[in-house]
Amino acid sequence: MALYLSKSGKLLPHFKQKICSLGMISLSSIASCFSQNPPLSPEHGKTPYAAPSLFASRRFGSVKAENLASINNTADSQALNFPGGMVKFTPELKFISDLPEERINCYRVLDESGHLLTSDFVEIDKDIAVKMYKEMVMLQTVDTIFYEAQRQGRISFYVTAAGEEAINIASAAALSMDDFVFPQYREAGVLLWRGFGLQDLANQCFGNVGDNCKGRQMPAHYGSKKHNYFTVASTVATQIPHAVGAAYSLKMEGRDACTITYFGDGGTSTGDFHAAMNFAAVLEAPVILFCRNNGWAISTPVSDQFRSDGIVVRGQAYGIRSIRVDGNDALAVFSAVHMARKMAISESRPVLIEALTYRAGHHSTSDDSSKYRPIEEIEWWRAVQDPVARFRKWLEIQGWWSCESDTELRDRARQEVLDAIQVAEKMEKPDLGEIFRDVYDFPPSNLSDQEKSLRQTVQRHQRDYTHFQL
Repeated sequence: MALYLSKSGKLLPHFKQKICSLGMISLSSIASCFSQNPPLSPEHGKTPYAAPSLFASRRFGSVKAENLASINNTADSQALNFPGGMVKFTPELKFISDLPEERINCYRVLDESGHLLTSDFVEIDKDIAVKMYKEMVMLQTVDTIFYEAQRQGRISFYVTAAGEEAINIASAAALSMDDFVFPQYREAGVLLWRGFGLQDLANQCFGNVGDNCKGRQMPAHYGSKKHNYFTVASTVATQIPHAVGAAYSLKMEGRDACTITYFGDGGTSTGDFHAAMNFAAVLEAPVILFCRNNGWAISTPVSDQFRSDGIVVRGQAYGIRSIRVDGNDALAVFSAVHMARKMAISESRPVLIEALTYRAGHHSTSDDSSKYRPIEEIEWWRAVQDPVARFRKWLEIQGWWSCESDTELRDRARQEVLDAIQVAEKMEKPDLGEIFRDVYDFPPSNLSDQEKSLRQTVQRHQRDYTHFQL
C-alpha cells in the first residue's frame, strides 16, 4: 500500500485529509444510535434487560516528539501519557477478571408471542414488513425442497438456514443495494431479498448452463456481481478480511455505502477473524461484521471453542462498537443492522453484531446433528423460538396478515420452487471447456494438455458422462 500511495499524487493528500478530519466521538452520539432500553414492566413476566454498552473510543492519540518535554515535566505522578494514550497508575496489585459477573444483555424487540417489549426499535411500514415475511417463508420453502432434492440424489450438496431466517431477511432489508455482501454459506435469503430469482438458485445448485457460476461451484455456493453479492467460499472466515479491505476501498472513494460480512461462531476461532477485526478497527473501515452465533461449529459447541462471553466482547477488545441481538427476532435484527449501517457510513467505523440464535437443522447434508445434540433440544427451538412464526404473530397483531393469506402464500411458494427445480434439472450442463476458462488470457500448454486428456476420458466413457457436452 505504501508503494501505491507514493505513486498517487492525488490519493495521498486525500488520505491525509480523511485521517485528519476524524475526530473523537462523544458519548451522546452513542445514545442517539443505541439507547439504553427501559426496564420491562412486571406484567410482561420477563427479566428486565438493557442494550449492551457500546465501545466508542476512536484511535488513541500518539505521543509526539515535540510534546515529550511537557509530558516528562508534568506534576501529576498518578498518570503518564504512554504511547497509545494517558494511563492512570494504581497501587493495587489487581488482575482484570477473566469473566464478567453477568453476561452482556441481548437486545430484543418481540417476545415469543409477537408482542412488543419496547418502543426502542426502527419502525418499518406495512409493505416492507409483509415483504420480509414473504421472503422468510420462501427461504423456508426453498430450504425444505432443496434439502429433499439432495436426499433424492438430484443435487450433490445443500446447506439450509433453518432457524436463521430472520437473520437473513431482516438484515438484508436494512441494507442498501449499493452495499456489498460477503457471505458465508447460510445467507441465501440475502440474495432472495436482493432479487436473485428462484430459477437462479436452482440453476446454481444443479450446475447447468444457466448457472452464472458456470457449474464451477458447489451447490448453494452462490455469487452475483449484479446484486453485489460476492461468491461463497467453503473455506471458513476468509470472507471477513475481504469485506474489511473492500470497506476501506469504499471509504477512500467516499462512497455512500458499506460492506457486510456474515460468519458463524466457528469462524471467530480462525486467525482471519482476528486479523480482520484489528484491520477494521485501526483503519476505521465502514464494515458490519455480523456473527451468527448459533451455538455450533458443525459438531463443536461454543463451550469447546472459547471461554469469553460469546463474540460481542471481542469487539470492545479490538476497539469496535458492538451489540448483541436476538437473532430470532426480525425487528431486533432489522433495527441493529439499520443503525449499524448508519454508524458505519456516517462515522466511518466498523460495527460488530452478534446475533444469538440456534441452528435448527443439520450443518449441511453431510451432517447428522442428532449424533451430537439431543433431538428434544432441536425440537424445542423449532417449536418455541421459530423466527418466522414469531414475526407472523406480530404481523397478525398489526392486522397485516391472516391465516388465509398464509395458506395461499405457502402453497404458491412450494409450487414455484418445484417448477424452478424441474426446469433446472432438464437444462444441459456447461461445456467441459468452462473448467479451464476465465483464468488465463492464453492457456499454458500444461492446462491445454489437461483439457485434451479430460475430453478423451469422457469420450471413452460416454455412458458414465452423458450429461457433459464435448
